[in-house]
Amino acid sequence: MERFVVTGGTRLIGEVAVPGAKNSVLKLMAASLLAPGRTVLTAVPDILDVTVMADVLTGLGATVSRHREWETPSGGGAAGGRLCIDMPEDAGGAADGDLVRRIRASVAVLGPLVARRGEARVALPGGDAIGSRALDIHVNGLTQLGAVVDVEDGVLVARTDGRLQGASIWLDFPSVGATENLVMAAVLAKGTTVIDNAAREPEIADLCAMLTAMGAQIGGAGSSTLVVDGVDGLSAVEHETVADRIVAGTYAVGALMTGGDVLIRGGRVEHLAIVLEKLVEAGAQVDVRGDGFRVAGSQRPRSIDVVTLPYPGFPTDLLPQVIALEAISSGTSLITENVFDSRFVFCRELHTLGADLRTDGHHVIVRQAARLTGTRVMASDVRAGAALVLAGLVADGVTEVTEVHHIDRGYAHFVEDLRALGADITRVRDRAVA
Repeated sequence: MERFVVTGGTRLIGEVAVPGAKNSVLKLMAASLLAPGRTVLTAVPDILDVTVMADVLTGLGATVSRHREWETPSGGGAAGGRLCIDMPEDAGGAADGDLVRRIRASVAVLGPLVARRGEARVALPGGDAIGSRALDIHVNGLTQLGAVVDVEDGVLVARTDGRLQGASIWLDFPSVGATENLVMAAVLAKGTTVIDNAAREPEIADLCAMLTAMGAQIGGAGSSTLVVDGVDGLSAVEHETVADRIVAGTYAVGALMTGGDVLIRGGRVEHLAIVLEKLVEAGAQVDVRGDGFRVAGSQRPRSIDVVTLPYPGFPTDLLPQVIALEAISSGTSLITENVFDSRFVFCRELHTLGADLRTDGHHVIVRQAARLTGTRVMASDVRAGAALVLAGLVADGVTEVTEVHHIDRGYAHFVEDLRALGADITRVRDRAVA
């Protein structure tokens, strides 16, 4: 068991390089199943979820080699290592259940496997405890493409007699995971597939860019309507992962909370437009540069109201960080969560630090706290853990964040980067009890 020990009272000052996006690289790895040969991914973050997904692909017959040497390209590109995936002609069709249950993104292998092999067996996925995320949209879409999907002993089984068939698909909700699964299935389907009300996140555009480089024919990437003309086969390629907007946003919030001054190299302003607008409203100074952007804060932040929505709305993955910000901001804020129904679970931990907040269904009201005081708190998911660390940076005394394996799932070199910015934070390994 490991924990982060954070001593509050320091400002974040300096620069930090943004790695490739967790929410993109895992799907790019899944896309490698669509083509035999060597797929090379660059700007790969050194996070736990990449390790788990690599093990999933290995279990399907791939050979995965990982080069963790951190590369920070000039000109605003994302930082990270390299990942080589050698995919055989006869990749397996059954993903390891124990691995799949560890990260929800592993369900992304479902679409590529059924498209290329005609059959896929994927355990019902796990991941963060932030609310129900039903797979109905995935299943309905694959069914419209001609697959027969059943659940057998906790395993999703998708089969098709021959090739998938193009179809017109309307998503009841712009689900990121379903959009990704369906576009990966559709690229090898016969005929044209139209996906309406598709998710528009930058990570989906990144996936579509890689698929197009592999030989897929996709129109409308980045819009709510994707048009996919199926092709007979794809080729393995090299692709650079898009920068992680959530990591960039986390450091931006931290700069404002601590009254710091941080240059976020590789951060894509166009992917964080509404977030940066909100931070400016809260009192931050934001300067756009060719290789990223700079965020500075001096006085106590002002309260802001935030409503999460699918992209290009305010991202749910930055909501915990903003709630931590609001806990020390002057005034009262109303935060509304429209994506996950259990995102506010972590508010109990923030309240333990002294935050003045009250939850009511999909809303939380946050009032300025007299002060936050360090104590022991628990990370319940990736973003909640990061938010508690930010709160610890401005709390009096020492804050201990436990269950930090959640943070390791999405933040590469988090402790090291924060220390380089001036934070007083260390990783402590507890001794095992015999």
